[in-house]
Amino acid sequence: MSTVTADPAPGRVGLPTKLRQSWDKNWSAWAMVLPVVLVLAILIFYPLINGFWISFTNQTEANQLAEICTKSITGGEVCKENPNAWSFVGLDNYANVLTGKVGEFWMWTANTLVWTVVGVAFHYGLGLGLAVMINRKMRFRGLYRVLLVLPWAVPAFVSAFAWKFLFNERFGVINSMLGWVGVDPVAWFDSRWTSMFTAVVTNVWLGVPFMMVALLGGMQSISDELYEAAEIDGATPWQRFRNITLPGLRPVSMTVILLGTIWTFNMFPIIFLVTEGQPAGQTEILVTGAFRAAFEGIRNYSLASTYGVLILSILLIFSVFYRRVLRKQGEVW
Repeated sequence: MSTVTADPAPGRVGLPTKLRQSWDKNWSAWAMVLPVVLVLAILIFYPLINGFWISFTNQTEANQLAEICTKSITGGEVCKENPNAWSFVGLDNYANVLTGKVGEFWMWTANTLVWTVVGVAFHYGLGLGLAVMINRKMRFRGLYRVLLVLPWAVPAFVSAFAWKFLFNERFGVINSMLGWVGVDPVAWFDSRWTSMFTAVVTNVWLGVPFMMVALLGGMQSISDELYEAAEIDGATPWQRFRNITLPGLRPVSMTVILLGTIWTFNMFPIIFLVTEGQPAGQTEILVTGAFRAAFEGIRNYSLASTYGVLILSILLIFSVFYRRVLRKQGEVW
């Protein structure tokens, strides 16, 4: 007696069946994507999950081993349980960080927000102005484009060391120029906000070329017929910029602002190399604070992981909010 298996009802095909059908139809695409998925799983997903788990423990450099092994007289190893081994502590790390018992989370968060908002605002404003300028027909336009993109081509750590030297109190060019106009030398790294100013200037120097290139590409995709029609109607240059250029750049602008915000929020080398947290750690941002927790003194892996999870959470919340704002404005993202 044979058993007849009925086909599943239309619209109720199980997930395994769908995956099998997709594999049968697009096996070559799956085969090419699989190595990328494996690399992402090894380099991103596993560290992310492991870091999330460590944030719920008290793991440090001193207690990370569950057993302590020593060599015996016979040449072998004798292992015994470590009485101070790490353990699960639940939400204690998050409570300690958010209440200020460990680190300076709220000061670092304030620094990070100021650093990000000011940096992205100058990136976009200066990038837009330069893009408008070199989008016009002028002599040596190609040379100007190369020179303006040059800071982007220089490694970040090289620019960081260069600007740190420029702001040096005794030998820096900035103080020398101030002396020419009768202004006393400024101890840039002795005050929280002047020290942060040096980092913002360095970051703007590095970030403006990307914004300029992206916005210039967006401008060149806007039809010239729109500008010609507006000019025939008597629109002024400002009216053409406000009513044609800015709306035409909206999709590009939304993308580069999001990318610029995430990059600046996590911009580690500038703060670490230019200000070094001076004075007394008052210019640290969240990513540098997490680094110091993980790699300076007694390495506190659980605390660093806690900072990492909080940083990721802040960026996820911002991205979700940003996406909703764009959708309300009719943007597809």
